[in-house]
Amino acid sequence: MVQKVAVIGAGISGLSSIKNCLDEGLEPTCFESSHDIGGLWRFKEKAEPGRTNIYQSVVINSSKEMMAFSDFPPPAELPNNMHHSEVLQYMRLYTQAFKLLQHIQFQTLDFASTGQWEVETERREGQREIHIFDAVIVCTGHFTQPHLPLRDFPGIESFEGRYFHSWDYRRAEGLQGKRVVVIGTGNSGGDIAVDISRVAEKVYLSSRSGAWVVSRVGPRGLPADLVGTSRIDMMIQKFFPSWVNKMVEKKLNQAFDHKLYGIQPKHSYFTQIPVVNDDLPARIISGRILVKPNVKEFCGSTVVFVDGSVIDKVDVVVFSTGYNYSFPFLPSALQEKCGHRLRLYKHVFPPALTHPTLAVVGFIHGYGAINPLAEMQGRWATRVFKGLTKLPSEETMMKEMEKDTVTMHQRFACSDRNPLQVDYLPYLDFLAEQVGVRPNMLWLLLKDPRLALHVLLGPCTPYQYRLTGPGQWAGARQAILTQWDRVHRPFRTRVVPEPETRPPSRRRITVMLSGAALLFCFFYNKCSPSFLPLPFFNPKLVQ
Repeated sequence: MVQKVAVIGAGISGLSSIKNCLDEGLEPTCFESSHDIGGLWRFKEKAEPGRTNIYQSVVINSSKEMMAFSDFPPPAELPNNMHHSEVLQYMRLYTQAFKLLQHIQFQTLDFASTGQWEVETERREGQREIHIFDAVIVCTGHFTQPHLPLRDFPGIESFEGRYFHSWDYRRAEGLQGKRVVVIGTGNSGGDIAVDISRVAEKVYLSSRSGAWVVSRVGPRGLPADLVGTSRIDMMIQKFFPSWVNKMVEKKLNQAFDHKLYGIQPKHSYFTQIPVVNDDLPARIISGRILVKPNVKEFCGSTVVFVDGSVIDKVDVVVFSTGYNYSFPFLPSALQEKCGHRLRLYKHVFPPALTHPTLAVVGFIHGYGAINPLAEMQGRWATRVFKGLTKLPSEETMMKEMEKDTVTMHQRFACSDRNPLQVDYLPYLDFLAEQVGVRPNMLWLLLKDPRLALHVLLGPCTPYQYRLTGPGQWAGARQAILTQWDRVHRPFRTRVVPEPETRPPSRRRITVMLSGAALLFCFFYNKCSPSFLPLPFFNPKLVQ
C-alpha cells in the first residue's frame, strides 16, 4: 500500500502536490535541489545550471484568480497580473497556511531503480543518503535545458558581438545604446525585446513564423483572461470553432493589424499559444522595435535575413529559441516518447508500470494558467496512489494515448520545443471527473441557482473544483461569489466619487408612467386586426 511519497521539486506544482498528499493522508517528502521554494518564480541574479530562470521584469500572464490555488484565494490587495516577486509571496503564504515547509528537504538528488522507488540524495556538504518511497511525483518543470540551435545559423562562429540564450537574460543593464537582435517571438522573446528596447539604440525582433499577440488588459480594463473563459463560452467554442476563431482574430486585428505590423502568423489563433504582451505594439509603432523575418546567416557583425535585408554593426544577439525537456533522474525506459511528448497517459502516468506509482505533474501546456492543471493532476495522482481511483488497463491507456497524440497534432502546432498542448477546460474537467469533483450543473441549478449562474456564466476559476467531492472546501462558494471583489480591489488606490444626481420627483415619475401607458395602448390598438378596440372593451367578445 502506498504511504510514503517523494515529491521532486518545490515550485508551484510541487507545493500543491505536497498538500494533495497531505489531504489524502499520505506522507510526502519534497526534494528541492536549491535552497528555497519557488522554482520558476524565484528570481536568481546568477543563472543556476539545471534550474529554471526568469528575468527581472517578468509579470505573470494569467490573472491571479485564474492561476489561484483552488482552496487558497490570493489576497485581494495583490495586483491582478502579479510581478514574479508577488507570485513568490503568494506561494510563501500558501506554504505557511498549510505548513508545507516541514515536508521539504533542500538538497540535490538522483534516482536509482529498485523494487520500490529509491531516491539517492546528496547534501551540499557531500553527504549521501538513500530513501525508499512507495510513489514519486515529478514536478521539475521543463524550462531548465536551453535550446540553442547554432547549427541553424550559418556564420554564427564569425559573429563579432555577444550572443546568449534568453535563459541567461536578467535585465537590460549593459545594453544601453547597443544594436540588438532577438531571435524568436515566443513570450520570452517578446518580453525581452520590449525590455531591451527601452535602453538600446535599436532592437530587431526576428520571427520565423509570426505570432498572435494578446494583451493582459481586456474590456473595460479588466483582466483579459476573465472574459470569454466561462463554461458557456467554451460550449460555444466547441460547437462553432471556426466562427469563434474568426471572431477572435478579427478582434485582435482591430487592436492592431498583425499583417501591417509584420507579425501575423500562418497558423490560426487556437493552434498555438499566443504571445501575451501589452507593450510590443507600442514599441513597434514608435520604431523602437523592428520586426524582421528569420535569420539567414551571420557575417562578422552583420546579420542577413531570409528576405535579403541586412543589419550591420549588431552588438548582441539573444536566442529566445525555447527549451529541451528531459528527466535524467528517471529510468530510461520511462522516457520513451509518443510523437514529441513523453509516453504518458493523459500527460501524467507512464502506462507500462506494473503499479501506477509514478506521476509527472505540471508538464503541460494549455490556453490558461498551468497551476490549476498541475494541481488537478496532483489530486488525481494521489487518489490513484491510494487505490481510490483506478486507471484503465495498459492496452487501453496505450490506445488512448496514441489517439490523443494524433488529435493533438491535428489541433495544435506541436514540436520538440512545444511537445504538448491540451484543450484547457475539457482536460481540466476530465481530471476533475476522475477525482470526483467536476461541478454538477443540474444539481447546482436546483440547489443554489445564484452560485450555478456564477459557475456557468462567470470565469472558470479553480474554486469550482472544491464545491463537492473529495477535498471539498467550505469556502469555495464564497470564493466564487467574491472573486470579482478581489479583482476590483487593487484598482481602488484612488476612489473616484460618483456624480451627484437628484432623485426624480413623484410628479415626474407619474408623467413618465402615464406617457408610457398611453404609448403602449396606442401601439397595441394599431397592431390589432382591422384596428378593432381592445378585446376587453368589445361587448360582443365579452358575451
